[in-house]
Amino acid sequence: MTHEAMAKEAVDLIKPSIEALFERTNRRELHIVIMDPRVKPWETDFADAILYQESICTAKWEHPFDDFARNKAEQAWRNSLANIAMHTQHPSSLREGDLPFYGSFVYGNIVVACSGVEQWFDMLVSGWIALAFEQLMIHERQSL
Repeated sequence: MTHEAMAKEAVDLIKPSIEALFERTNRRELHIVIMDPRVKPWETDFADAILYQESICTAKWEHPFDDFARNKAEQAWRNSLANIAMHTQHPSSLREGDLPFYGSFVYGNIVVACSGVEQWFDMLVSGWIALAFEQLMIHERQSL
């Protein structure tokens, strides 16, 4: 299975939990960005390093959550660190144009970012997906 297919499978696996979480969130919109864990910032530009993106939305975006998620992903990808750390511990690393919200998760080389609900729930969903992606990949490799 390709990395992109595995990323999509991870999102699909987590969707029931996202739907359940929507019962607590301020809206029911979410954009998800998964970066390619095989690619480093010094090897390619950000846009080419996006492995998979998906929107969960039933109406027109209230805000450009897709752009917000990509911004969060870029912050985390370039630093190999969830962007909550930059916002709370290392604000000197923030650049002009960086979104002032967190919502990414870094697990090994896997970077996932979400935007659309409260930033702490964006981070939660990002973590779910990052862990699911890695564990599905482990399962796939064990099945060979």
